[in-house]
This record gives sequence, structure tokens and C-alpha cells, in this order.
Amino acid sequence: MKAQDIMSRMVVGVRADTDIEQAIKIMLDRHMSGLPVLDKSESLIGIVTEGDFMQRPEVGVERRRPRWLQFLLSPGRLADEYTHTHGRKVEEVMTTEVITANMDTPLEDIIHLMSRNRIKRIPIVSGSKVVGIVTRADVLRALSTAIPHQTPNRKRSDGDILQDIHSEFDRVACIPAALIDASVHEGVVDLRGSITDERERKAVRVAVENIPGVSAVHDHLIWVEPTSGLVLLSPEDEGSQAAVERAAE
Repeated sequence: MKAQDIMSRMVVGVRADTDIEQAIKIMLDRHMSGLPVLDKSESLIGIVTEGDFMQRPEVGVERRRPRWLQFLLSPGRLADEYTHTHGRKVEEVMTTEVITANMDTPLEDIIHLMSRNRIKRIPIVSGSKVVGIVTRADVLRALSTAIPHQTPNRKRSDGDILQDIHSEFDRVACIPAALIDASVHEGVVDLRGSITDERERKAVRVAVENIPGVSAVHDHLIWVEPTSGLVLLSPEDEGSQAAVERAAE
């Protein structure tokens, strides 16, 4: 899946000389968290986002640095900060170093750019022209479409399911595959063996539940605490044991 497969092609942008009041109104009316900033030739020159309005004096959240710190910062940096928090035009508050991608950029690279740079949207460009934009919402829509396709339309054999479980266990480094025995009967998976960290239990269960054809998972994994040697039953077995003890009373 590439950027062109999920991007929004109807891109709403603003000019650099747009009043911030108008930019905010567009963002609110269209439920958008950011707007590309375009010049007269429709080339991308910046981006303005919700984050650019989070420290405004109008709502009493202007950044106030201690006086001693102001002496350590360059006059230029202080001037930039003042312009950004008090500016009334988009060009005064926008970010000029925009992270972009092209239509052939793989989706995994798009997500990596968003995560690494802590941003919510990436303009998609062809040359300097904006041809689309990918937001986190676009990624979620792609995910919502992809998830149902993981469920097979036909019943899978227990052998195929078990083979996929072993393959996933071997692939995922955090799963202690050598300590776990899995068996499958009519799509129901039984897990036996041990783990050395309780957090591994969830990882094992998620790995199994994601295998197409699995209808249920029974967790009988015991937790062996490495330092003390303490052994604890799985929540499922602990509950069963408690039920037996109550019935015997």
C-alpha cells in the first residue's frame, strides 16, 4: 500500500497572508487539524497546524521564560518565538520545514515519518505541487479496511493453523517459543508451557488470535518468576481452580 492508495486528494490550503482567524475557522469548519500553506503558483511553502496556536496570549497560555533563561537565549530565537505566538498572519506562525512524501512512498514509511517526527499529517507532493495529504485518519481508514480481510471465508485445517502459530512464534523475538506448546482442535488453541515475564502472556495471546482460523484460545501457561522461582497459574486456570474450591465448600 502506497501514499496514493490512501491519501485525500481534495486538499484545502491557505495563502501565507491569510489571517490566522480565517485559518482557524477553516480548520474548525472542516474538522481539520492542519492546513498546507501555498504560494501563488500553488507550491508548498509551509504548514500551519493546531500546535501552532497552543501558546497564544489571547487564551492566557503564552510561554513565559524565566528572566535568567532569556539572557542565555539569542535575541533571534526570542524574536522568532514572539512572532510565532503573537503573529496575526499564517506566514508568521506556520512551520516552513515541511516533511513531505510522494505518491509512491510506501505506507510503512509514511507511518514511520509520522511517529519519528510526532506529526499528524504529511503532504503528498509532485515536484513542489501538493497533490494530496495523508493524515492519521487516512491511516486508520486503511486499517479498518484491511482488518476484515484477515478473516478467511473458508475453514482452515488445524494443521495449517498450528503451522502459522509456530511461524509467528519463531518470528517474534519476545515470545519464548521453546517454552510454549500449542495444540489446535477445530480452531480452538490450547497453550501450555511457561513464561518468565507476565507481559509475555499478552504477546502470546495476540500472536495466536491474529492467526486466521483461530476461533478461541485457552491459556494454560504458567508464570515462573526467574528470581524467586515462584510459579503462578494462568488467570484462566486460577479462575477454574477457585470455582472448584468454592463448589467443594
